[in-house]
Amino acid sequence: MAHRLFEGKKHAASYWKYRVSPSQQLIQDVLAFVRRQGMPFDLAVDVGCGSGQGTVLLANHFVSVVGTDVSPAQLEVAMKYGTAPNILYRECPAEGLPCPDGSVALVTAMSAFHWFDRQRFLLEADRVLKPRGCLALLNYTMDMELSQAGCCSLALHTVCQEFYAALVPFRSPHLGTSSVELYKQAYLALPYAHKEWRECVWVRRAMPLSSYIGMVESFSSYQALLRGNPEEASRLSKDTTSRLLSVMGVTDPDTEVEVAVKYYYLLASKPEKDSLCQQPCYKECTLKGGFQYKECTLKGGFQYKE
Repeated sequence: MAHRLFEGKKHAASYWKYRVSPSQQLIQDVLAFVRRQGMPFDLAVDVGCGSGQGTVLLANHFVSVVGTDVSPAQLEVAMKYGTAPNILYRECPAEGLPCPDGSVALVTAMSAFHWFDRQRFLLEADRVLKPRGCLALLNYTMDMELSQAGCCSLALHTVCQEFYAALVPFRSPHLGTSSVELYKQAYLALPYAHKEWRECVWVRRAMPLSSYIGMVESFSSYQALLRGNPEEASRLSKDTTSRLLSVMGVTDPDTEVEVAVKYYYLLASKPEKDSLCQQPCYKECTLKGGFQYKECTLKGGFQYKE
């Protein structure tokens, strides 16, 4: 079952304003993988596109890009800023994409895969991908690192870690204890010969301290706290801001800091032959990373079990 969050208009606006989008280097890593599979850069689908930061980046490289999301509020923001003529936005679930079979060169999910019905989405991605088409699942961890010139990084790190720790009780059970492990499980389970896994890809961005706080406030765990106890959520943000300002020896919350975000990603290429085929000729296979699948004895393909 997919989880629907981030759908309020205020939250959608904060997504565009505060969320860190993938770096150009990360996008180039994805494009290089697509290129190595010999795929044309004709159609990319950005699933769970949110307010469209990643969709806009893909539009610079593909003839057409479709951004999909279940949230009308997120798509409203995406359409406001993603105005390139080769971008099309569609409201739909990740598990039901508006694309014909075998029509897409690249399917991406940037900081979204963990909210999907993951097995059903992988089946759907396989359905719409062309042979040798590529799947790219990107995400980053919450434990971002803060630094500022002339300031004690350890002291800043301690305050940030306490900020994150205060939000752990409000983490969605759907995510388990580690989102990284969810992506690793998908990597291990995908029956694709050509696939890559990378961790600890650091993206560094300069931003005002207030934007760093805004980014953490846009996370699902903070939003859960905000819904349940607005006063405590406000107190936590204000206290964290005050402590960080004190460590930096400044009073302006718009003081510039550097935020280091730790990305990880999965890249995979659909085989030429059917990989998640629907033929009624399966034998049971063992579990891989928590995903069940059946092996097709006729084609050597696979089908995820419902």
